[in-house]
Amino acid sequence: MKSGSARLKLSLLPIIQCALAAGVAWFVATDIVGHQSPFFAPIAAVVSLGVSLGARLRRSAELVVGVTVGIGIGDLLISLIGSGPWQIALVVVLAMSAAVFLDGGPIIAMQAGSSAVLVATLIPPGNMGGPNRMVDALVGGLVGIAIVALIPTHPVWRARKDAANVLATAASVLQKVADGLVANDPKPIEDALRKARATQSGIDALRTDLKGGREIARISPMYWNHRNRLAALAATADPIDNAVRNIRVLARRSLTLVRDDEILDPRVVDEVEKLAHAVEVLRQMILADPGQKPDAAEAARVLRSVAAGAKPELISNAGLSATVVLAQLRSIIVDLLQVAGLKRISALATLPPTVKNPHVPPEV
Repeated sequence: MKSGSARLKLSLLPIIQCALAAGVAWFVATDIVGHQSPFFAPIAAVVSLGVSLGARLRRSAELVVGVTVGIGIGDLLISLIGSGPWQIALVVVLAMSAAVFLDGGPIIAMQAGSSAVLVATLIPPGNMGGPNRMVDALVGGLVGIAIVALIPTHPVWRARKDAANVLATAASVLQKVADGLVANDPKPIEDALRKARATQSGIDALRTDLKGGREIARISPMYWNHRNRLAALAATADPIDNAVRNIRVLARRSLTLVRDDEILDPRVVDEVEKLAHAVEVLRQMILADPGQKPDAAEAARVLRSVAAGAKPELISNAGLSATVVLAQLRSIIVDLLQVAGLKRISALATLPPTVKNPHVPPEV
């Protein structure tokens, strides 16, 4: 019940958008365009929107093009070869092949195939049902876009929450790894690794909602002034993804370290704990509104303090696993500093050098 309620709460506005779009599309197609039973107008509106915020403009375009291709090919061929089982199969093959050739999107091929079947079975060749269905698809798609522009989801809110959820998991994973290293116990690290491996769906949701946010900020005048903020949030997607991937490697190597009973400098464990705290500050920064604390400067300051302690002497005379743990720790710090707004070269400069002449000179 709890997870179902959470999903419903997250998708409530998109569901309302779909319901309004369906009703308005039917009204426009019947009372304004004058079609008798424009069943495909509300269907097109719902399909073009869906509950997913990403690629709604693309879905609308694919739907209209798919319907046009399917009806065009179906109407032409059925008028020449008649209707029957093999004719239906041939029309579907040709319509879907043409749609895939034009574009690889799944909706365009599906709509081309279903529209070709409709022509071959329900709409007599030369009947106005085919062109009317094209118009209905266009009406539904345009109404859907209009609903998004007039009743938009906040373009930043969902993506910001996605990013915060991924960072919360990352902080929890790092803390569990630190706990396992302190206790020399593999069980917390095994749990951490399972949690780290389950983050990909959250990262995928972040990218999808960022794409949907960009569409909303482009078509809705209400949110044109959020474009810069959305661009800044979009710039964090790759560094967050990279950080989580590096955290997985850190967890795997920490597990090996404990199982092999390898000697580890306690200061390395302190660094992992400090990094877990820094990730929590970064999560709070992502959720903070403009002008609120912690801001990017505060998050960067906390991460810089962790970077200052990631010194090569922590692994003097250490084994391979300890070396990898420190190396991953340094990589994660660089990734997270980019989430806090630093350029990669500036993030690298925060780390103590590991060689005499590093490619990126350290900060003085």
